[in-house]
Amino acid sequence: MHATPFDTNNLLENLNTVLVVIDNSLRIVYANHAGQALFATGTKQLYGQPLADFFVPNTINKARLRAAFRRGEDFTENEIKLYFRDNRVVLADLTVTNLSTEDGPTLLFEVKKIDQQKRISRENQQHAQHYAARELIRGLAHEIKNPLGGIRGAAQLLEKALESAEQKEFTQLIIEQSDRLRNLVDRLLGPNSLPRLEWCNLHRPLEKVRSLMKADTTQAIAITRDYDPSIPEVRVDPDMLQQAVLNIVRNAVQALRDSKTPNPQIRLVTRIERQLTIHGHRHPLAAQIKIIDNGPGIPSEIRDTLFYPLVTSKDSGSGLGLSIAQTLVNHHDGKIEVDSRPGHTEFILSLPIDRKESQ
Repeated sequence: MHATPFDTNNLLENLNTVLVVIDNSLRIVYANHAGQALFATGTKQLYGQPLADFFVPNTINKARLRAAFRRGEDFTENEIKLYFRDNRVVLADLTVTNLSTEDGPTLLFEVKKIDQQKRISRENQQHAQHYAARELIRGLAHEIKNPLGGIRGAAQLLEKALESAEQKEFTQLIIEQSDRLRNLVDRLLGPNSLPRLEWCNLHRPLEKVRSLMKADTTQAIAITRDYDPSIPEVRVDPDMLQQAVLNIVRNAVQALRDSKTPNPQIRLVTRIERQLTIHGHRHPLAAQIKIIDNGPGIPSEIRDTLFYPLVTSKDSGSGLGLSIAQTLVNHHDGKIEVDSRPGHTEFILSLPIDRKESQ
């Protein structure tokens, strides 16, 4: 039986695994098609260029690579984040292997992107946790509202039986504080009404957010826009979408102000995403709204619980803004993701796009 001949180069080019080779001066000498896709450029812009030039400073540990050359040691790192200069972040498993070639020693990088699997797993976990937290809060809120109504009613009856204005001040205090607590409970319950869906331009509610923030003269932060005009009309509740974006923008404004970030900026970006999985369902087409700021980033201790009610890093915050935004987006069968590091925080709202003719 004869072995089937095949083209080794063609095999390497068609692998889904990223293969990148660098020489002992840490310059790129080879990248397969998957590698070129990872760097979002072609061979002419890659070959001969220093590997570190494509990444944010300190992403590439040059000392470790030089040590790998010197000692001939291979190494593997799991779930590392690669920060590119164009603001992309890729989560990957990395294996570095020493190779001997005609031109001298080289290092082979095998990069397996795990963003999608991790993202879907994290999304499903967050969705389940958010749902459980919401149900817990709803149960507690209803348990609070029932006796609270009784306390308020008793205070009103007591007030009618009192003749002293000084004593009535105390019953008024009970009524006012009961109302205050009821308002907090109503906010904890979040928006219960179903969305009033209509076909609209996605950018219309975003422009209303910009107008509202521009009218607030206490926040001197420029909000720029980068819209994709090719996005078709989407079927959403414009008011709910506006409120969700507004809550996130207000959080960004407060973070920029509290941190005294120099040259504070917020960008509103819209893009089309194809074949996007949202809560386990694959959608051929989805619209994405990105709210990006150059602030200090989200504290690591609250990243995993960021969308829970009452979770906040602010001294004066209620911790309800992002939870409400999550609920509003969930009403549209969408999702919110966040990527945060010092100098770059990005919230991504993904909304499925339905075809008009399918309605």
